[in-house]
Amino acid sequence: MSTNYWRYLGLERLLSLQEGTGHPSPDELHFIIVHQTFELWFKLVLSQLRLARDHLASPKVPEEKIPFVVHHLGRVNEILKLGVEQFRVMETLPPQDFLAFRDSLFPASGFQSFQLREIEILLGLEEKARIHYGGMDPLEHIRKFGQENPEDAWVWERVLATRNETSLRTALHAWLTRTPIHGSHNGDPEDQDKVTAFLQDYYSRSEAHHRGSIDRLCAGLGEATRPAVTARVEAALEGLKLFLFPEDPALRRTHAGLLFIESYRELPLLAWPRLLLDTIVELEEQLVLFRHRHARMVERTIGRRVGTGGSSGVDYLDQTTGYRLFPELWQVRSALLPRELLPPVRQEEKYGFAG
Repeated sequence: MSTNYWRYLGLERLLSLQEGTGHPSPDELHFIIVHQTFELWFKLVLSQLRLARDHLASPKVPEEKIPFVVHHLGRVNEILKLGVEQFRVMETLPPQDFLAFRDSLFPASGFQSFQLREIEILLGLEEKARIHYGGMDPLEHIRKFGQENPEDAWVWERVLATRNETSLRTALHAWLTRTPIHGSHNGDPEDQDKVTAFLQDYYSRSEAHHRGSIDRLCAGLGEATRPAVTARVEAALEGLKLFLFPEDPALRRTHAGLLFIESYRELPLLAWPRLLLDTIVELEEQLVLFRHRHARMVERTIGRRVGTGGSSGVDYLDQTTGYRLFPELWQVRSALLPRELLPPVRQEEKYGFAG
């Protein structure tokens, strides 16, 4: 039998999955469909993140694969943008109409969205950085449900399986570590010396540039501001030193690769890598905007009530907007020098077009 549109999409099954706690009102149907739609988008996000991660996690990533990674992550960004807009649909549910059925949700809560937890894990959120709510780790909350009800055990098993996967952050770091610095590759006999020389040269030029800015700033702001301006410049230089020279040699190589790509992005070989980094920065930016928009939607709908899952509601959501999964991609922006002050590229021919 040939297929058709509704069989191909499984619409008979899909359209029967909006029962909630039984015979939902029009407003509750609206609530269910909006949240189911979010979960479908989360499913696609997880698929795209895994595809991108698998490419980057390869021991050697062919240059022609980088556009595919950018493509998959770009799709995630568009989904997150759409998710932000979808909150406008949710906000057509007035507070009083939501209260008519809200109590029937207890103890169900959006905080139990295990797919959102999987996304956080897959991106690279560390356990120690995860914010707790109601005195409980969100993952512990999911584990508890899985242990108490055998029918829910599969959810915790999925979360556990995701925790055992390589994260996008780990794969990205490994890929950045292999960035050629002045033609030197990680593992080459003199690579460590060449990387250190690059970082020291970069810091010396940055130090001169920063200290030179003190006089320019004081000329415009007034000589009385010199102590405060000098203190800020010194703090910036100390932050730069910590970024360029972390104690972990592997992390130092990662930061050096990141700095090299961002500094010399006009080189043909680095054009797509730099676009990849910018796509990941946009991903994190969109995720922060998504969390912020979620918090404002919740505040508009229920104020600052206790969440149905026992959380502090809006307060908890606001805290999660502080997550930064790729901090080095933001920190490098403070380290960049103007083009005319950059160290000259050595072995520039290695970064050109093949042939």
